[in-house]
Amino acid sequence: MLAACGGGEASGPVGIDWYNFPDDSGALQKAASRCSKASNGRYRIIYHKLPRAADGQRQQLVRRLAAQDNALDILGLDVTWAAEFAEARWIREWTGAGKRQALEGTLRVPVQTSMWKGKLYAVPYNTNTQLLWYRKDLVPTPPKTWAEMLTMARGLAQKGKPHFVEIQGAQYEGLTVWFNTLINSAGGSILNKTATKPSLGPPAVRAASVMRDLARSPAADPSLSNQMEDQNRLAMESGTAAFELNYPFVYPSMKANNPALFKNFRWAPYPRVDANRPARPTIGGIDLAVSAYSPHPRLAFEAALCLRNRENQLTAALEGGLPPTLRGLYDEPSFIKQYPFAKEVLTALESASVRPLTPAYQNVSIAVSHTLSPPSGIKPESSVKTIRDQIDDALQSKGVIP
Repeated sequence: MLAACGGGEASGPVGIDWYNFPDDSGALQKAASRCSKASNGRYRIIYHKLPRAADGQRQQLVRRLAAQDNALDILGLDVTWAAEFAEARWIREWTGAGKRQALEGTLRVPVQTSMWKGKLYAVPYNTNTQLLWYRKDLVPTPPKTWAEMLTMARGLAQKGKPHFVEIQGAQYEGLTVWFNTLINSAGGSILNKTATKPSLGPPAVRAASVMRDLARSPAADPSLSNQMEDQNRLAMESGTAAFELNYPFVYPSMKANNPALFKNFRWAPYPRVDANRPARPTIGGIDLAVSAYSPHPRLAFEAALCLRNRENQLTAALEGGLPPTLRGLYDEPSFIKQYPFAKEVLTALESASVRPLTPAYQNVSIAVSHTLSPPSGIKPESSVKTIRDQIDDALQSKGVIP
């Protein structure tokens, strides 16, 4: 009877259940163990692995939260989920000292992914952004714009040299990310500032045109319409490409899988749409939220702050390849040694864009990725009109996306 009423807690640490993506490096388990030890017996963090695919992660969390499952304490949310979960009242707002500690030293753009209606509902755990990766033996000076890159690719093709531009062209979230990056780089956005209506306009037409131009040029990999990040990585490692737009995980992979090619593997800022306007690559990452149904919210907030502290973020970066959200770590010598492109990643993060912050994000993303697939079939003006109409319908829907 005592255990049923919570009296059993006196016999040992309170269990704090943390649900997050499956980490193969061991960095997340190390963080859980460190924080459990640092609590001096007040709590023990149990790390539970969610499905590997983001859709599967969201599906499991949505189903359990909709059932008011109290076995979840800390939730690892994709950067597109905070608005949906907050609107559904599934996660708790960060306030007071906890909020101040969460924001202290944290990069500004990742924090945006944790906000909804001016309130903080999660704390950035890690982040991610794309760079331009290229072969220096083929391209002595990297291109600064998309137009420049396509011109270089055509020139390489004419000489019979590797010339593909590897990018995510399959009908999935990666295609939406590509479009979101281009439209923000062109000075626009998918939604208006209040996330109540589609914005789009001329920048969206410009973005769609860039995608179509690549898809119909010699720079396009024949598998473009089926490619995701890992296929891009493999194509670059096989030696058929000159350029790749991808996340930093490709660097250690190239080093391990093709040491000869690695000698000429270089990085540069994401290419611009307009020469006079910096690119705004879309960020990824995970934010930590506290479940509205957690029976131990005070300890869950404390544990979440510990999980994303300096030591644990550094471990996640060095062992798990996850760029940190704490600004100070980009000056850390051990981080810079393993991330020789740390400066470029930081610059990209400081000017990055986020995906539309709306509870209807899943519908918005589907409208974009389905309309723009395959990229070779894009008709810039009519495709943008279709996206605008479908997003407008999505924003009129009521309740949470199933």
